[in-house]
Amino acid sequence: MKRLTRDSALERASLLQESSTRYILGIVGKPGVGKSTFTDFLREHLSQELFAILPMDGFHMSNEELLELGRRDRKGAPDTFDVRSFTQTLAAIKVSDGEEIKFPIFKREIEASIPDAGIIPAQAKLVIVEGNYLLHDQSGWEQVGSYLDESWYLQVDDELRMQRLIARHVAFGKSPEDAKDWSEGTDEANARVIHKSESKADFVVTLS
Repeated sequence: MKRLTRDSALERASLLQESSTRYILGIVGKPGVGKSTFTDFLREHLSQELFAILPMDGFHMSNEELLELGRRDRKGAPDTFDVRSFTQTLAAIKVSDGEEIKFPIFKREIEASIPDAGIIPAQAKLVIVEGNYLLHDQSGWEQVGSYLDESWYLQVDDELRMQRLIARHVAFGKSPEDAKDWSEGTDEANARVIHKSESKADFVVTLS
């Protein structure tokens, strides 16, 4: 397995951004590993005009739909996302020729997605797709990999990851007890699913 540090990952991303054609890079990792923080780090150091991020979180099914399907208590699991819309968006990004692509943004404050709140600029050369299940091989996710030119799996100490995860849930309104229960229950069940896809990644990026 090829490995990168945070700094060597930035160097590689800089080279990918110089591609003559659009390059789609998938960033995968367990809940709390720091995917958003890492992609923000890349954003800060790369050309803003040629860089864009597509977060998978915007494609959460609505709470109403999850309740109807009996999946509300598993929100965040592979079958609680609108995979079809996600892959359609990826397909549009892949073949886009001079057009902006809009996509939904998930707002944790309201636990819901806002349609068309994000934009992939027409001139973006490096598009980072950030999410948990980009390399998952069931429930429709197996189609996602065909749209990625490269994938990175993020790793961090599991104890640190869990601390961050619990703190995030508390910051968005859960009690410390509920945050711990959700992190060690639903989130950790999802983490085990995500871990199975590590070997499919092109690179493993070790964070601290």
